[in-house]
Amino acid sequence: MVKRQIDAESITDGRIGIKNKSVLEAMRRVLRHEFVPAHLKSRAYIDMPLPIGYDQTISQPYIVAYMTEMLDPKKEYKVLEVGTGSGYQAAVLAELVDHVYTIEIIKELGESAEKRLKRLGYKNVTVKIGDGYFGWEEHAPYDAIIVTAAPDHIPPMLIHQLKPGGQLCIPVGGRFRVQSLTLVQKTESGSIMTRQVMPVSFVPLTGKH
Repeated sequence: MVKRQIDAESITDGRIGIKNKSVLEAMRRVLRHEFVPAHLKSRAYIDMPLPIGYDQTISQPYIVAYMTEMLDPKKEYKVLEVGTGSGYQAAVLAELVDHVYTIEIIKELGESAEKRLKRLGYKNVTVKIGDGYFGWEEHAPYDAIIVTAAPDHIPPMLIHQLKPGGQLCIPVGGRFRVQSLTLVQKTESGSIMTRQVMPVSFVPLTGKH
């Protein structure tokens, strides 16, 4: 999967392949079939999103790798993820950073992901059931933040909880509008820069917002 669909050295379909060797190794180590429903395990390594219940999906591997590379993860990083889902993105990040704090608004998905991540030996992931739109102030600031569902604007609290010098990767756009994968960078002085990277399609971010 990594060689044919993700690695910049061998990808041939015109997409921008992943060059970060650490990210590629993390994608190889995390077994995607562990994070999809049993009846879909035969499709786990196809480069496509798959349903995981409750109108949610596990993102396609290429997008998981691409968003991870956008964060430029380091071993000392503390990362916030909004939208745990099945736990796949959290597991990939956990291979690369010191600790992942991840929030899931759907109780059943969050509890299932927490059990799955523990079973697979990820001791550096903490799962919370809650509304990720407001972030997780208790553990802020974060070196990086990743959002795996699309709001129609960038949540102000996530920018507030991002460390100076940090990066936020988020799809932005409504359910019936084109969504843009957006990179938000907070400079050391606290100013904000945003850059739209590519069109994407994510489930909408839900919650009180």
